[in-house]
Amino acid sequence: MVPFIPVEGVTLEDCVALARRVGNEIWQRYRIPVYFYEAAATRPDRTNLENIRRGQFEGLREELKNNRDRHPDVGEPKLHPTAGATVVGARKFLIAYNINLNTPDLSIAKKIAKAIRFSSGGLRYVKAMGVELKARNLAQVSINLTDFEQTPMHRVYEMVKREAERHGVTTVGSEIVGLVPKKALEMTADFFLQLENFSPAQVLENRLATALTGAPLESSSKDGRLAGLARQFLEAVAEPTATPGGGSASAFAGALAASLGQMVAGLSRKKKTQAQYFDQLSEALEWLHKTATDLARAIDGDAAAYDAVLAAHKMPQGNAEESQRRNEAILAATRLAAEVPLHVAETSVALFERLGQLASISAASMRSDLQVARLMAAAGARGALENVEINLNGITDAAYVQAMRDKIRALREHLTDSPRSAKA
Repeated sequence: MVPFIPVEGVTLEDCVALARRVGNEIWQRYRIPVYFYEAAATRPDRTNLENIRRGQFEGLREELKNNRDRHPDVGEPKLHPTAGATVVGARKFLIAYNINLNTPDLSIAKKIAKAIRFSSGGLRYVKAMGVELKARNLAQVSINLTDFEQTPMHRVYEMVKREAERHGVTTVGSEIVGLVPKKALEMTADFFLQLENFSPAQVLENRLATALTGAPLESSSKDGRLAGLARQFLEAVAEPTATPGGGSASAFAGALAASLGQMVAGLSRKKKTQAQYFDQLSEALEWLHKTATDLARAIDGDAAAYDAVLAAHKMPQGNAEESQRRNEAILAATRLAAEVPLHVAETSVALFERLGQLASISAASMRSDLQVARLMAAAGARGALENVEINLNGITDAAYVQAMRDKIRALREHLTDSPRSAKA
């Protein structure tokens, strides 16, 4: 079994694309038939892993002979002689969570498990069974949470507690088996402590991670945290300092365009009307993610490059040797200050064109978002080119300046395509 689970920096849709790719590769390389499950399932009855496993090896081997419904998603309808078949899927993080009861009566644990599990009409995303803990003389409700964000741990615990009271027993503790996402604990703490206006940004480790890496916390526009994160960048730009300035703003515009493109590709990939373009949209999504990351790095990169120019100008020039070192440092720093926005411009132009290609395979309902993304990409490219031009004014190497201006001219020509012409 090969599950792909989004932990950080990827989406469930990314994992679906990866699962499909790996499933096909397994068949091509090893001739092992593959079934896709959970979010990667190609048909509803295979979303649940238990349905695929029904009958185990022997049962599946026999059914493959006459039952087309048991044929694999990838490969021939017969098992590999030694490896059998495999399942590849994409799913959210699974939490193994057990709740102990103050009774050894296994029948009570089984009744509670039946009441809470989804297959018996209980909570969505909950699998459960009753287990006897002989060493502790207790019964346990053993639970798997397949989507803790939709059905969180605290909700399950409260339901088990209420069901236990109906049978005249109580809960005496719970345990997490293996690893658990931090968000799951934050949600539970928020619920039981009844915290008002709680935000993950209040968690010390989250705040430190944000400060050290610049990675944004998970946020929601409903509680204003998105606005808060954006405001930090806006306030930094508004400061009466040379950096971050136009170059960083241009890189930000390009990164925003790539992120918006990811949204368009990701949502389009979910729609049945675009099913024939799934692989193309997945490839575009991966490229857009890398481009957004690249341009986001350039936000700080541009500021750092210009800070180096300012630092070079402050170098001592008391004698000829110091003056020469200063001039060389200024030239090197100024070249870098021109080359960083040139990279932003080249990347943004490539993004502008890639977004135009996306128009023919994305959902029609996403058209306005795609147009905004192209406008932002064009703005980022044009802004970056302005920063290249102004830094070239400080460089005396005529051949270098001419070569850079030839690149600028070529890039501007690519931007003559109006975003409106990219409509599907």
